[in-house]
Amino acid sequence: MNAAYDRLTARFARMATINEAAAVLGWDAATMMPAGGGAARGDQLAVLAGLAHAQLTAPETAEDLATAEAGEQALDEWNSANLRLMRHAHTRAGAVPADLVEAQARANSSCEKIWREARRTGDFAMVRDALARVIGLVREQAAALAPVLGLSPYDSLMDGYQRGIGAADVAPVFAAYEVFLRDALPRAEALQAARPAPVRPVGPFAAAAQEALCRRMSGRAGLEAEHSRLDRSTHPFCGGTPTDVRITTRYDENDFAQSLMGVMHETGHALYERGLPAAFARQPVGEAAGMAAHESQSLIIEMQACRSEPYLAAMAVELAASFGADAAYEGANLARLLRRVGRGFIRVDADEMTYPAHVILRFRLEQALVSGDLVVADLPGAWNDGMRALLGVTPPSDTVGCLQDIHWYDGAVGYFPSYTLGAMAAAQLMAAARRALPDLDAALGQADLTPLVGWLRRHVHGMASRHGFNDLLRAATGKPLDPADFTAHLTVRYLT
Repeated sequence: MNAAYDRLTARFARMATINEAAAVLGWDAATMMPAGGGAARGDQLAVLAGLAHAQLTAPETAEDLATAEAGEQALDEWNSANLRLMRHAHTRAGAVPADLVEAQARANSSCEKIWREARRTGDFAMVRDALARVIGLVREQAAALAPVLGLSPYDSLMDGYQRGIGAADVAPVFAAYEVFLRDALPRAEALQAARPAPVRPVGPFAAAAQEALCRRMSGRAGLEAEHSRLDRSTHPFCGGTPTDVRITTRYDENDFAQSLMGVMHETGHALYERGLPAAFARQPVGEAAGMAAHESQSLIIEMQACRSEPYLAAMAVELAASFGADAAYEGANLARLLRRVGRGFIRVDADEMTYPAHVILRFRLEQALVSGDLVVADLPGAWNDGMRALLGVTPPSDTVGCLQDIHWYDGAVGYFPSYTLGAMAAAQLMAAARRALPDLDAALGQADLTPLVGWLRRHVHGMASRHGFNDLLRAATGKPLDPADFTAHLTVRYLT
């Protein structure tokens, strides 16, 4: 049994290394690759995906899993959890034919390249057929996974991003939030209108100065320069590997907040990767606990900590050092500026109260795309209808409508619920951290995130995938996901 388990850990480490190579190639494609390299990059990623899939589905893997499982009682809790996650990965991979895995990698890479130009020009027709191909392959994937996992087709896709959470769990949470938002948003808007409008700092803010500020604040949060990079991309993201984390942002010389808050968000992701247990590197149990868990770590940094009053007061000093004195950097004004509620079109620019509405829209649309109730050609109209229903606004173009996000164009369907589940978990974790760290606000007032990150290292990062999402929250906070902590946070911040 021990020999079988040892062979499995070696095989999974090899697969993880292949996937790490793909992650760095994906980062390069988004940041540095010339446009003419797209086709070759698609082939490279497809071959790597095929190699990893072949490792996972090899007959020897199945034989070693069966042998190791027969003696699982000899393993400790971490290794036993690792073995169960190996089985889950093997079951998922075995359900999907290798030719479909490679076809998806090629289709996703091709569609994502077309999407970049379609988004820039607002021409959905340019990418429509490529997206239809991607969605068609996603539906094939879901149809293959569903019976093997005992899940619905859409839930089988969600399972790839956050195990143990399905549409039936998410739908009532989202429906309840929609009811909350219907009352809370007009109230927040009225309170905001009755208060002094924020004063916008005077720009321009040179991109080089913004980048230096972003690097400084990310470093002060604990992200080590020797294990990370900061670059530019169309869509900000965190990628790479736990020892070589790649984060990206974009710069607007009229608005420093977009890059700074974006980098702090991605820094939260990066800190999670850096805090995973080295003893289980390149093993399933040593990975992050899922994308909802990952989003909780980006949002507890960006929304809960960096937009708090104490941190904004400290940020004022940093802004003056970067861009020169300006009364608009005063902490109370920054709070009005960076915590302003508004009914916008862009998810990544949305405030934390309206952001879930953007996710609810995508959750409903992608379920319809997977079920076949919505065809790709009708996506722009369905998108606009949904925005009107949820937020009362209609996008003036598809650039700020259904073309704004990379996810579907890169084959990531079932991911979007993780964003709002993560926001809710972040509020719950922050409430627990405040109970455990009575001096937290004093540290935040010095732009010092180390007490918070230290608490997260113990209760989230260091736990990796040993627990599922709700069990992770239960161990850290004493209860599974409780959306009431999120609405309580919003009530205090925006309705008082």
